[in-house]
Amino acid sequence: MTKILKRLVSTLILIIGVLYLGLIAYAYWPTGGETVSARELATAEDKFATASGLEFRYRSYGTPAPDKPNVLLLHGMGNSLQSFRLLAPLLADDFYVIAADMPGFGLSAKPADFDYRAGGMASAMGAFARAIGLKRYAVGGHSMGGAIALLMAVNEPEVSGLILMNPGIINDGVPKITRYLPFPFQRIAAKQFGDREFRESFLKVSYVNPDIVTEQVMDDLQLAARTDDYLVGATSMMGQYEDPVGLAPLAQVTVPTLIAWGKQDRNKDDAELQQLIEGLSNTRVDVVEVADSGHYVHEEGAVPVAKAMIEAAPQWR
Repeated sequence: MTKILKRLVSTLILIIGVLYLGLIAYAYWPTGGETVSARELATAEDKFATASGLEFRYRSYGTPAPDKPNVLLLHGMGNSLQSFRLLAPLLADDFYVIAADMPGFGLSAKPADFDYRAGGMASAMGAFARAIGLKRYAVGGHSMGGAIALLMAVNEPEVSGLILMNPGIINDGVPKITRYLPFPFQRIAAKQFGDREFRESFLKVSYVNPDIVTEQVMDDLQLAARTDDYLVGATSMMGQYEDPVGLAPLAQVTVPTLIAWGKQDRNKDDAELQQLIEGLSNTRVDVVEVADSGHYVHEEGAVPVAKAMIEAAPQWR
């Protein structure tokens, strides 16, 4: 009986070992398709700036003027500046708008040795804003970008206003188990997010109307995976998950804040919205709730969000 048990255990260990080696092989198996530099994928609309040794892609909307507030828009996890393709043009007459790819995303640099946690990203985006000469600006962020915008509002002296769009401050929607996955699951996750079919199916569940995810949207999103530094950067990022920034930084915000809230977000409810409002106890808070919007409130609710931002503009000058 003991011999049989030992054989079963040995067989089980062998099977697990083979499976594990198979995972490693899958993680490092060539994905196929040519990768190129970010600059080769850029269009005439794209601009680039260097800050803290990193290259950032960004686009501008409107023209800077003394009577127009400046706004810096930060996208969410797995996205890029394309996420503001609907909102930014609606703001161009009233703001000078900058939409940027954060490190690790879009056509911005994706170094393996970068700190992709919220604090590191906030510091990098503050350096980017200084590099392009952005003075006294409101910073708006969606999902993960909302947490980064929050930290910028606390730490960057030029920030004059804050816009939170279904932010990942209290709940970021990332399962806790992902923080403890061993090698090579980080690279496997990076490969999955680089897969067009997986990314499209994952993205569509975040909308009330998934038809908003067009072929052009997917083409733009997939630019990141076509860059030659994507896998090393994304793998590093996937290994740096942390708990959400939480409520503590909210009490440190002193600039006027607008919360744009898609009420049909599958991972967020009215209780979380109330926590955000109550946490922002040291500043003025305005809220625009969009009934027929999911997680991407700035896309499905671009018109009401733009209207609310324009109404709040005098506070951010």
